[in-house]
Amino acid sequence: MIDETVREIEELQTQSSSVVAVKAARALGDVLEREHPTVEEFLLDLQRSSDALRRANHSHAPLYTSQDRIVSAVSEPEPESVDAGNERLESAIDEVVSDIESSKDAAAERAATLIDDGDTVLTHENSSTVMATFDAALAAGTTFSVYATESRPRLLGRRTVRQLADREGVEATLVIDSAAGHFLADCDRVFVGMNCLVGDVVYNRIGTFQIVTAAAAQDVPVTVAAASAKFVGGGFEFENPERPHPEVIREPADGFAVANPGYDATPTEYIDSIVTENGVMEF
Repeated sequence: MIDETVREIEELQTQSSSVVAVKAARALGDVLEREHPTVEEFLLDLQRSSDALRRANHSHAPLYTSQDRIVSAVSEPEPESVDAGNERLESAIDEVVSDIESSKDAAAERAATLIDDGDTVLTHENSSTVMATFDAALAAGTTFSVYATESRPRLLGRRTVRQLADREGVEATLVIDSAAGHFLADCDRVFVGMNCLVGDVVYNRIGTFQIVTAAAAQDVPVTVAAASAKFVGGGFEFENPERPHPEVIREPADGFAVANPGYDATPTEYIDSIVTENGVMEF
């Protein structure tokens, strides 16, 4: 399961950083199935497995923080036996997964209160926390409309509108990325997710910066919905992967280059609020 999860993360088959963190945490359950003659070998196997998962994507902050939390919970202090280590690992995985999922749901519940009946909102890509926000708003009986950008080159916006298509109370429209500024004039708010917050910079899927700055120019408030686990302190360096050029153009790139970064950086000065399970940060 670890090797399979590593491949999924490397190939961005799983998009949401929260979902990635949950899958990676559960993948460490493989360590429980292996034989370890000594505590030292058990801890070495756990560390190597966790390192492999972390190396799969250096841009996912929740992946880094959740793996670090699990390894620390198991190894500090060193368990007295392999069985004790296995018990700690199983407990740590369950606790981390529960915390990630409950944090996302709590953040979404808070963010949903910012959607008023009859609002029109715009979102980019397919943030699991933003989708949970829409679910919470619909559960509260709020009716609203959503513009979802295509979010090229992975076309994540198609997933967003398909998930909303059959929901009563919401009208979803897929728009091309370059039309986001055009449709912002009709919007009451922009909702985006967040890969991580490092200092005063929000890193998120490529295309976020241009939408946020266009919204700021038109006085449309921008809200980031995310779990607090995406706030990163020391020890984490964000790396922006260059994605394969066939995602952009299928034929050979003969005589020219193709730029396909995975993420962009948005200063918090352009954002109105970040909503987490702990509260609302306003800027």
